[in-house]
Order: sequence, then structure tokens, then C-alpha cells
Amino acid sequence: MSVAKCDAGWGDLSTRVLIVGRDRHPHPVSHSLRSCKPTLPLQGRVNTPQLDLRRPIGLPLTQPKPPRGSNAMSFVLAIDQGTTSSRAIVFRSDISIAATAQQEFPQHFPASGWVEHEPEDIWTSTVAVCREALEKAGLTAKDIAAIGITNQRETTVVWDRATGHAVHRAIVWQDRRTADICAKLKSEGHEPTISAKTGLIIDPYFSGTKVAWILDHVPGARERAGRGELMFGTVDCYLLWRLTGGRVHATDATNASRTLLFNIHTGEWDDELLKLLRVPRSMLPEVKDSSAKFGDSDAGLFGGPIAISGIAGDQQAATIGQACFTPGMIKSTYGTGCFALLNTGTTPVASKNKLLTTIAYQLNGKRTYALEGSIFVAGSAVQWLRDGLGIIKQASETGPLADKSDSTQSVYLVPAFVGLGAPYWNPRVRGALFGLTRNTGPAELAHAALESVCYQTFDLREAMRADWPGGKAANVLRVDGGMTASDWTMQRLADLLDAPVDRPMIQETTALGAAYLAGLQAGVYPEPAKFADNWRLEHRFKPNMSATTRERKLAGWARAVKGVLASDEGE
Repeated sequence: MSVAKCDAGWGDLSTRVLIVGRDRHPHPVSHSLRSCKPTLPLQGRVNTPQLDLRRPIGLPLTQPKPPRGSNAMSFVLAIDQGTTSSRAIVFRSDISIAATAQQEFPQHFPASGWVEHEPEDIWTSTVAVCREALEKAGLTAKDIAAIGITNQRETTVVWDRATGHAVHRAIVWQDRRTADICAKLKSEGHEPTISAKTGLIIDPYFSGTKVAWILDHVPGARERAGRGELMFGTVDCYLLWRLTGGRVHATDATNASRTLLFNIHTGEWDDELLKLLRVPRSMLPEVKDSSAKFGDSDAGLFGGPIAISGIAGDQQAATIGQACFTPGMIKSTYGTGCFALLNTGTTPVASKNKLLTTIAYQLNGKRTYALEGSIFVAGSAVQWLRDGLGIIKQASETGPLADKSDSTQSVYLVPAFVGLGAPYWNPRVRGALFGLTRNTGPAELAHAALESVCYQTFDLREAMRADWPGGKAANVLRVDGGMTASDWTMQRLADLLDAPVDRPMIQETTALGAAYLAGLQAGVYPEPAKFADNWRLEHRFKPNMSATTRERKLAGWARAVKGVLASDEGE
């Protein structure tokens, strides 16, 4: 299988589009379309760019003939809209990659702890990479069976129903401005009710308090929302609305489950939660299966309509791309942070260890649930070594440098740069180094940074096993994300987990998950069990550390975390 890889670095969270087809043949590349700028809608439904449909999106007038035995509409276009960039990938029906395109967009930090995106930047970059990926693959809209969308979760957009204009920049999942709203909800005793219905904790991370903030701080917004003039959506929903020319306002169950407004047991928006967060029901999108007929893209965008048939939040899409369809299977994605999901089947498991209960995917009206653990700092610890300390020039140097460390030293980094995520959920503590000696140098710091990711993953797995007895049977971890390129880190992960760590052949698992959901609906891909048979292993890392060493190192990590948590006592 031939694979085209787009490596944007360990800390990248981006938007991608992938196109997959039934043949394995390469397609010609023509000139770039990075400069395309879809127009902003002025009134009524969304306007789309005016293209010369006699020569769609800049492709050659004479298209190459498809290889003998290939079938029309055997490709799937995946949009992977991330935090720092948008990507598009075209997948073939054998899940190999035909073409990729990526475009970064600006980040906005108007105040400490605030992170925003311009919705128009999300939109224009997404359309641009879709067009570029189609162009690189030598395809037109007629060749694409379906579009799948995966997205940065929780990021919140509120826009005018009539004009399409956003009333405020998108508030990004990392944004902490709603901490006071969350504190008030907790002090009023609402967290047990919210957690029981949503599977989440009360935290600025999730969409609900972001919507409330926009309605409270944009002049006239709350009144307009009450009159039904405003719409809310996560990024997938906003892109769907724009792609369909303003005809479809919908999302899928995985994205809905990250809003603090959705009851994951009933599969519906919850009136009690809407009242608590003061969000009008009229703003909310329809919630569909993750693989469903969402609508068709406007013909003017890509030279013809394309069915949009799959949507999932990024971490759920990666779970699907890793073919974790069986209860007990775990995937862990390593980017800027780390997100681990454990499939728990059709029964939601309430965590007693500060994990999140979420919807992994919904197919044919049937919800499959997962336990999720979030680590705030993974690849960003390596970025700190590079940008903060200057001891490496690029991420790939970290593993070889760590391999040169003094084995007699026991240096621990607890990378609580923005607090600790699961299973601790303490945003107030800050990072610390333990075990420094006069001989501690760059190699030991690199060693500690990479090991910190492995230790945090161990903590997540132990919490999952404690919450769900079936989790103890899960003894293989499937990994993806930029950081998995480090063999040293993956081997140490296997050593500390005392379990095999599997790295897949196709690393673009998030986009692949979106492509699969769309291709399943379009008939390009088979049912989950058969799709799982196509998952291919690139390398299995087997544990090779003595039990004595493992236990000593894990005990040292536990003491280090205890020390960091103790620093918050009394404050």
C-alpha cells in the first residue's frame, strides 16, 4: 500500500482533507489553489465562490482517464479541521491516500487564557485545502463518493441565521475565560446533575459555557438568540452549514456530547441543562448519527455537489480510524496533548477517577460509549525543550538525546505547565522537576520529558481499569499522532505499561476515521468488523523492562506527582 504522509510536527492540531479511491494509481498534480478566498455571505443563505464550471477548480481541461478496472466515485474526501490548520485528504477505497493538502490559519490571544479563531479563516482555509487536494489527486466532484468531516472539538461558533456572519470570533476549546461561570455552577451544586447527564465535568473546556459567554457579552446577542435569529455550532456544524450553502444546521452525536448541553443517555438536547446554561433551544443543531446523510455541498464550491456523509469529533474519529470497535480496545493520540479513549460498548460507564464518559460514535441510532482521559502536555513538553530551553533544534532529536542520558539518575518532569488533566483535573498546580543533580544536563531533561508522557498514559490506563473492570482485559494500546514517530518514546511507553504498543501503518487515523464514516454511508467502505480487518500494523513495541525497574520508576513518578499536588494545598 502506498501512503502519502503529511508531517506537520508533534504539536500540530490541524484541519486535513483526504481522498481515498478504489485504485492504487497516483494522479497528476497541477498548480496550487492556496489563494482561493470564498466569499462572505451577505444575506439569506450562504454565498459560495463563483467558479468557472467549464473548468472546475483549475484542473486540466482534459482529465486523465481512470485506470482500467477502477470505478467512478470511489474516493472519499476527508476534512480534518484542527486547532492550528485545516487539512484535506483524499482516500481511495483501499484506505490508501491519494492526496493531501494543509493550510495554517491565524491564532488570536486577546487576553491571558483566551484563545480565539476567526470563523472566516476556518472556512476559507478548509475550502482551499479541499480544492488543492482534489487538484493534486487529479479528481473532480464527480469522482468523490462522499465528504467526511472531523474537527477540533468544543470550539464554539455563534452566527446570524440570515446573513451567516459570526457575531464573535470562535472561542477555542483551550480558552479559559468561562472559569467564573463554571465556578458559579459548581458552587450552586449543579455538577452532579450535569455530570450524570453529560458524562463531563464542569470546565471551561466544553462548549456550553462558551455559548453563554457570547450571549452575555456581545451586545444584543441574548435578545437576538431569544428571537431565533442566532445559531450555535461546533466547528463541524459551522462547516456543514457553510458547505451546504446554509441549508443544513446539524451535527453528530460525538460533537454534541462535548457541549454540556446534550444528554448522552437519551441522545437529545436536555431542557434542564439548557435552562442552567441559559442557551435557547432554537440555536441548536439537529443531532444525527456519525455516519448519515447530512446534505450535499453547494455545487459552486467544487464544480458539482458532493454528499456529506460522515462527521465525528477529532478524538472519536481517531478511535474509528484505529478500528477500536470492540469493547476494551484503547487508542491514544499524541499531539500537543494526549487523548486516550477506551471503548466501553453500549453501556456508559460513570467514572470515579475523573475521567470523562463520552460517545465514541453513533451508527444506525445505536450509541457506543467510551471513557476518555485528557493529558494537557505531551508533544508540547518537547516544544518546551526546543523553544523554552533551546536544547534541541527539532523534535526528532529528542529520542536520540534521551538515549544518551545517565542511567544512574532518576529525573522526573511533571509537566503541569497549564495544570494537570485526567485523572487529577487540577488547573492550579504548575510543573516541576525532581531528582536534579550537578550532573543533570540536556540528555536527562530530554529523557524526563519523554518519560513524562509515558507516566501520564500509565495513570490514565490505571484509572480506566479502575472505572471499568473490562478495561483490565485491554492489554494492547493503539497509538497515533506526531509523537509516535519517536521509537524511543513508544518503547518506553510499552515498558512502563508492561503492554504492547501498536503503531499503525496509516498515521492519519483522525482523517481516516472521518473518511470511513462518510464512505460507510456512501457504500465505499464495509461494516465496522470488515473495515477493522484492513487495519495494518507498522510496528509493535513490546515491553522489555524488568519488573523491579518498572516498579521503582513508577513509584518515583507517583512521589513527584504527589509533590506537585501538595503545592496547591492551602491556596
